[in-house]
Amino acid sequence: MSLHFEQWPSLAWILLCGFLVMFMQAGFALIETGFCRAKNAVNTMAMNLLIYPVAVLGFWLVGYGLMMGGMHGWPALGNASADAREISLHLGHHSFGLLGWSKFALLNMTDDPINLVMFMFSAVFLDTAATIPTGAMAERWKFLSFLLYGLFISMWLYPLYGNWVWGGGWLATLGVTAGLGHGHVDFAGSSVVHLTGGVTALAGVMVLGPRMGKYRHDGTTAAMPGHNLPMAVLGTFVLAFGWFGFNTGSSLSATDPRIATIAVNTMLASCAGALSALLYVWGTARRPEIGMACNGLLGGLVAITASCAFVSPASAVLIGAAAGLFVVWSVMILERRFKIDDPVGAISVHGTCGLWGALALGIFADGSYGAGWNGVPEPVRGLLFGDPRQLVAQLIGVTANIAFVFSLSYVFFRLMDRLIGNRVSAEAEQAGLDVYEMGSGAYSGH
Repeated sequence: MSLHFEQWPSLAWILLCGFLVMFMQAGFALIETGFCRAKNAVNTMAMNLLIYPVAVLGFWLVGYGLMMGGMHGWPALGNASADAREISLHLGHHSFGLLGWSKFALLNMTDDPINLVMFMFSAVFLDTAATIPTGAMAERWKFLSFLLYGLFISMWLYPLYGNWVWGGGWLATLGVTAGLGHGHVDFAGSSVVHLTGGVTALAGVMVLGPRMGKYRHDGTTAAMPGHNLPMAVLGTFVLAFGWFGFNTGSSLSATDPRIATIAVNTMLASCAGALSALLYVWGTARRPEIGMACNGLLGGLVAITASCAFVSPASAVLIGAAAGLFVVWSVMILERRFKIDDPVGAISVHGTCGLWGALALGIFADGSYGAGWNGVPEPVRGLLFGDPRQLVAQLIGVTANIAFVFSLSYVFFRLMDRLIGNRVSAEAEQAGLDVYEMGSGAYSGH
């Protein structure tokens, strides 16, 4: 299949942005390892390394077909040459897409540049979602269980919810079938990528339990600081850099002038999130906590990801600032009240802020963009700009995510616990996973 000349810039744009998103894996590796203790540095790095090949191959074999198998093409790229099939539930005059059923293992797609580039772009988004639990479950997760999880999320969990929102499934068509705005809208992944990863991490941590020594006998919490804060800060900057590819690339078009707004909104939300988290902790704990500022910056990025194309810069600042506060509150509530031990704050950054970001679109979308989105001719508007139905669609989308992703993840981790065990031995956890799981330490003397 040959592309028309006018399609070439979009193809190159998607590839370039996909490369930036792939580089975000280095950011995750740095920030997660920096926030963990030195005795587990190699193990944490190894999970961030291996999730990439495991998840990409699982997605190639099964996941892409389930997620995008029903897509005939994309507006900025035109129609693809591969056959497309969506398995749907038919009620009355409407169809509700459940999962794709073609394009498995990219068979017969050697000459289909549209599906090939969308596979690459979709795969690096998947890898971001798959990496989130590696931080939340770090320092006590058995390596074999982790590898099997990589196949589970890439082949089944992420693709199914992704199909409902981005593959033409039932959440995307709520605007057409139920008159709810434009259906569930998620421009670049607050719900599809980040909420999915955060909810999966929550289920995994609940099954895995806290690290040894995290909670004392009297119920108080023990501090377990990471071993390399500069590494975590560097990882934060790498993620912030790659995020421009994450958000602007989701336009799927190099010629859409909206990419300027998307880039600016991405930058502003991240900065607002970093400062609101920093100032809140500084005001309450009487010291500026740089680690929390890192997570506030990332929370701002997560929150703006759904709505970056649909809101004004001023709204982006509000969304990001709120996300920074939500990160701090969520970390404290999960750790102190619910005894959820998340070494890097991944559940709060990606889960809590992913939830907020999806809902924020239903509040702040201003009608300046999105005409034709999900088959609805009008631009996307939220509650504050005259369409409360869009917020309802966003609520349905995040509720479906939490119910589906948490249930399936919890069952998976419970099954792994029965079959092979999720957790390393107490001896291995005490000495460090680098020696017991990986066979080598990260630093001389460890």
